[in-house]
Amino acid sequence: MTDYADTSFLVALYVPDVNSAKAAARMKQLELPVLITPLGELELLNALQLRLFRKELQPAQARAARAAFRSDAARFIFAVHAISDDMWLRAIQLTKNWTARLGCRSLDIIHVASALVLHADRFNTFDDRQGKLATAAGLVVA
Repeated sequence: MTDYADTSFLVALYVPDVNSAKAAARMKQLELPVLITPLGELELLNALQLRLFRKELQPAQARAARAAFRSDAARFIFAVHAISDDMWLRAIQLTKNWTARLGCRSLDIIHVASALVLHADRFNTFDDRQGKLATAAGLVVA
């Protein structure tokens, strides 16, 4: 099974939160590499910076989280795929089909569209609304 990881999943892997234990346990079960896009990496880095701003992380913790992610990406635990025109087109289609019903956010739509275009079978998220969109789009949500 091919897996895609959204930002909520990535953040839980690299920054202690309520979902960290679940994310770590799930990672042990996934076939590698797990698919992501540069959007996931950007959002992970931004989440780290926001936690620094909010004084929820120390600078050393943020540096360690960034280093751990870079190390995992270098070891092909994650396969980072560029966002393509096909992903944008699928995102527009998802917006038309689901936003008015589910209240989808743009970045969530881009993640789900990316997973679909990359032929992921399973979508790893801790975001309920994004999970509903992924399910509606035909992905298995973990």
